[in-house]
Amino acid sequence: MGTHSTILAGIVCSLLLAWPALAADFQAGVARTCITPPMPFWLSGYAARTSAATTVRQELWAKALALADGRGGRVVIVTADLIGLPREVSDSVAERVSKQHGLQRSQLLLNFSHTHYGPVIWPGLSVMFDFDAAERERAAQYSRKLTDDIVALVGAALADLSPGQLACGHGTAGFAMNRREENPAGVRLGENPAGPKDHDVPVLRVTAPDGRLRALLFGYACHGTTLSAEFNEVDSDFGGYAQRALEKAHPGATALYMVLCAGDQNPKPRGEYEHVALHGWELADTVDRVLAGDLRVLRPPIRTAHHVTQLDFAEHTREMFEKEAAGAGTTSPNQYKQRRAALMLEAYNKGKPVRQMPFQVQAVRFNTDLTLIALSSEVVVDYVLRAKREFPGENLVVAGYCNDVSSYIPSLRVLHEGGYEPDISMIYYGQPGPFAENVEEKIFDAIHHVMK
Repeated sequence: MGTHSTILAGIVCSLLLAWPALAADFQAGVARTCITPPMPFWLSGYAARTSAATTVRQELWAKALALADGRGGRVVIVTADLIGLPREVSDSVAERVSKQHGLQRSQLLLNFSHTHYGPVIWPGLSVMFDFDAAERERAAQYSRKLTDDIVALVGAALADLSPGQLACGHGTAGFAMNRREENPAGVRLGENPAGPKDHDVPVLRVTAPDGRLRALLFGYACHGTTLSAEFNEVDSDFGGYAQRALEKAHPGATALYMVLCAGDQNPKPRGEYEHVALHGWELADTVDRVLAGDLRVLRPPIRTAHHVTQLDFAEHTREMFEKEAAGAGTTSPNQYKQRRAALMLEAYNKGKPVRQMPFQVQAVRFNTDLTLIALSSEVVVDYVLRAKREFPGENLVVAGYCNDVSSYIPSLRVLHEGGYEPDISMIYYGQPGPFAENVEEKIFDAIHHVMK
């Protein structure tokens, strides 16, 4: 063999040996852990429940997808079948993940399916519950164990990193409906087929260099409220059903579900367990149709940003909560308002009335191919619709229920209309009342900050 032939053969051999690395632009790792609470246990999401759950219909899971670009960029996305973490728990998770695994705050994204059939995460939504000391400690113990489990889960996903390729696509599912129904007395929870909605189903596919499917991350903007408060069993609703269906259809793959801007979106139809399966199958089928189509291959680098802004509450006074605590103007005092009033008066007594709420905004960008905006709390659908208008050149996914869930987040339109999301819900979240009228602009200022 001549010299040139030998050199050519060597180049070909080197390229063949390097092919898996060339084909894998990223490294990816996945992990999961069961987070079903011990029975009996109180469930969160509905104030109307009067007893703890004693049975488990479906196990609850937390899952993690770790991604790295080989250039120092990385992110770990954690999804969990939970109502959402209160800020105290979320901050503890982030601090421990930073210390143990070296992740910057922008490199950890937590998202919660907002199932209304998962455990109380103390002290979140504490106004809903009249716990004695023993029950409160039991709920706190679960929150501490959950923190341990999520921190360990992140470590397991990072330890699982191996070459992979990312691609994304979009589909459509139609079962989410705007629930803000107008009537002569104002806006109530109901059905509003003409109301704003977002039926997008974004899908992120993770494959090994040999083409084997390793993970699917998909999302949808819909509340986890297919069943009413009378259903008092542990369950992950349609999001969990879709994950199980996809994992059954793709053995060896891990499916992760993210809820998007679902603050004012409910499933339709709802009320029967068969509707959980109906919506879960529709979502899983949509994901499979996306996988069967043309997907956009993602390129490095991974860039992340995280920002905390302060949202202002509307003006309030001590006297307002003193009247609320006394049940002034009512024949039967509202126990939830009285509990909220006690929290607010305690803050006043400490000289620190609650005037603002921290709000987290995060961005994860894969080159110019895909951008994920993560917003904390229960964000209404107006935010994703406006974001897509303001960033028309972006392949954009906007998720609510990220990092901590501390209130509803109304748009200015929803704030002006009133009703459950901007006003009544704040009682159960233990917040002083509606946000100030600059709420939407403050959030979009923060979004533009992380999108730079």
